[in-house]
Amino acid sequence: MNTSELQKIKQRYNIVGNSDGLNRALDVALQVANTDLSVLIVGESGVGKEIFPRVIHDNSPRKREKYFAINCGSIPEGTIDSELFGHEKGSFTGAIGESEGYFGIANKGTIFLDEVGELPVATQARLLRVLETGEYIRVGGQEVKKTDVRIVAATNVNMLKAVSEGRFREDLYYRLNTIPIQIPPLRERGEDIILLFRLFAMQMSEKYQLPKISLTEDARRLMLHYKWPGNVRQLKNITEQMSILSPKREIDAELLSQYIPRDPDSTQLAVTSSTGSHSYESEREILYKILYELRGNVSELRSQIDDMRKQLNGNANNSTNNGFAGIDNNLTTLTNKQLAPVTTHKNTRRTSIVEADGIEDADAEEINDIEALDLGDIKKQMIVQALNKNGGNKLQTARELGISPRTLYRRLREYGLE
Repeated sequence: MNTSELQKIKQRYNIVGNSDGLNRALDVALQVANTDLSVLIVGESGVGKEIFPRVIHDNSPRKREKYFAINCGSIPEGTIDSELFGHEKGSFTGAIGESEGYFGIANKGTIFLDEVGELPVATQARLLRVLETGEYIRVGGQEVKKTDVRIVAATNVNMLKAVSEGRFREDLYYRLNTIPIQIPPLRERGEDIILLFRLFAMQMSEKYQLPKISLTEDARRLMLHYKWPGNVRQLKNITEQMSILSPKREIDAELLSQYIPRDPDSTQLAVTSSTGSHSYESEREILYKILYELRGNVSELRSQIDDMRKQLNGNANNSTNNGFAGIDNNLTTLTNKQLAPVTTHKNTRRTSIVEADGIEDADAEEINDIEALDLGDIKKQMIVQALNKNGGNKLQTARELGISPRTLYRRLREYGLE
């Protein structure tokens, strides 16, 4: 397409710039406009992708029909099928009437699906059927509907990566990508950055009756070398800020740097050194600290288990040799616990005692010693001796045994000593 035709299109849609990438994208859009082929517009957020579907529709045989621009990322997943394909009355809560959906209303026209990469997988299957056959079924319906709609889609998502991760259907991607149009980011458009700045500065001046701002040479260089991660949208915002807030109308590099983020890459997860090698000193220090604390906890737990084993051995020996006098508070605590049957695991020298308060592990030899004791008889004998010693005073007996009166009464009933 010749330069004069391109300039007319730019003037009509207020497109500013003369970079090769922008001109090539416009040329492709105008060439494909006369066909019904699906178009996929790819570019970063803020580059102006929404202009190209309108250019395609207005220069196509469908220009007198309806045009709908739909942001797929802004429609909730639960209602997007109904929005696109319509629904029958009563098909879901709130469906008080029928709805044709965009594909029904836009018959013979054009639908622009912005952020198409955000479509749910189930909706992608419905969209693929429309693209291949022109057929669809309303939500909650059974009748097959027909539509003749031109689809233009746009995305800032890496579609090949989305396909490889299973987030986007491969067949739908190739169906949409019949004619791809790549919109260049602002950082690759060279002098277009300065032209756009002048446009936005002039618009602000006319809208708010302010003196128009301009750039010094060093400010121009700073603008041309900045990465512009937000693309045209970011440039417009910064220009509007300077038009309103700047005390000077001529913007130099020092003043411009106050409005341009100094570290646009500060959101990186890992900080790399100037040599390109990453330092793991802080991570290593954290791991050492965690391991050291864990080792301390394990050592403390092992020590507690050893003390409990010694108490079990000592209490059992004292009970056998000294009768009532050898039973201290630790053995009393042990006899108050309800011991479950002892389970010995095959092919091991370890036996588990499952108690109401937890699980203790001991050597099989230690457990065999405890099993040899008739703990019930020992406790019964202790209680009888203590009652006799205290003349049947249950409160005094409980205090001497180191147990509560309630526990003593329970033992008396259990041993038939009431």
